[in-house]
Amino acid sequence: MKNKKMWTLAALGAATLIGVAAYSLSSPGIETPKYRVLRRTGEVEIRYYPSMVVARTPVGSASFDQSGSNGFREIAGYIFGGNARNQKIAMTAPVVMNLSDSATMYFVMPKEYAAADLPQPNSGRVVVAEEAPKVLAVLRFGGFTNDREISAKCIELGETLAREGLKPTGTFMYMGYNAPWDVVNRRNEVAVELEWDVDGIQ
Repeated sequence: MKNKKMWTLAALGAATLIGVAAYSLSSPGIETPKYRVLRRTGEVEIRYYPSMVVARTPVGSASFDQSGSNGFREIAGYIFGGNARNQKIAMTAPVVMNLSDSATMYFVMPKEYAAADLPQPNSGRVVVAEEAPKVLAVLRFGGFTNDREISAKCIELGETLAREGLKPTGTFMYMGYNAPWDVVNRRNEVAVELEWDVDGIQ
């Protein structure tokens, strides 16, 4: 009975954490990473992203349906005080999931922070790191999403890049901008890094 009560309290705590994080994600004025659109190819944008600091965690698989909530909860725990300073860090959008075999999920940290400014995560599964500047090919779509939809959009993005002679490097990623209960104006994106001379971008 005692164990059941403990599991119930833990589940309620996790649900509350996700709910608070999701509320923050859907709040107006939430910070998003700055980028520059270099060109457009149909519905695909080629974007330059400068360096950014992220909090990253591994997830169980490349399945958004199976692993998305676990990764979200892990990093949300860090930014909502699960760190050496019990410091709360503002939520940003999007939540990014790398869809490789060694899948990861990350939140971009607010631009006011350098990596050295951020507290050490309490969880050994969360790592704070700096992402190098990169160029991403990005395809945006709306509605609620799942593994099947994400896979279809990755294929569509890959076919567009092949037609344009643009070479992806690395694996596809999913970027989600909305809380679970947002019904309208939902924003989803799939993206992949491109071979690009970022040093030549002014």
